[in-house]
Amino acid sequence: MSVEPEARTEPRPPSPRLRLLPMIIFGSRWLQLPLYLGLIVAQCVYIALFLKELWHLSWHALDFTEQQIMMSVLALIDVVMISNLLVMVIVGGYETFVSRLELQGHPDEPEWLGHVNASVLKIKLAMAIIGISSIALLRTFIEAGNLGSDRAGYTENGVMWQVLIHLTFVVSAIGIAYVDKLGDSGTRKHVE
Repeated sequence: MSVEPEARTEPRPPSPRLRLLPMIIFGSRWLQLPLYLGLIVAQCVYIALFLKELWHLSWHALDFTEQQIMMSVLALIDVVMISNLLVMVIVGGYETFVSRLELQGHPDEPEWLGHVNASVLKIKLAMAIIGISSIALLRTFIEAGNLGSDRAGYTENGVMWQVLIHLTFVVSAIGIAYVDKLGDSGTRKHVE
């Protein structure tokens, strides 16, 4: 039986002592902890919703039309995308604004976490919101064939507003990315 030597980690240098006011201000970041824990509870709610939708789809798979199956699958994708958004906010937000998770070297460390900061997180969130909005809009377009009938879940006005809101998300994401790029190029010029 061979015993591998324990991996030694270098001890951290002692943290500098802060005066009282800076210590309180810096320590206030921990007030966000209940918010991230609450998002974990919301993640559990989305798991329950996913299982409910999956059960509904499985139970009625032989009774549903192709369109109804497609709508159910899109509902499942929508739940997964929102759940992914929650993970990005929980992990990325905690790592950026509260404390390091110290996952370096962990086999399950998310690839994107190594270079996450507030700007990257904003852009990733904007892209996730566009993806979620796209799924919702696709569901609306699939049901658009029923417009004007009693079976329609949407009105023409409602479809128009959904498209406009989606376009607003897209323009906002482009604006966020552009402003971020301006900030990066300004920082690089200042460094050079």
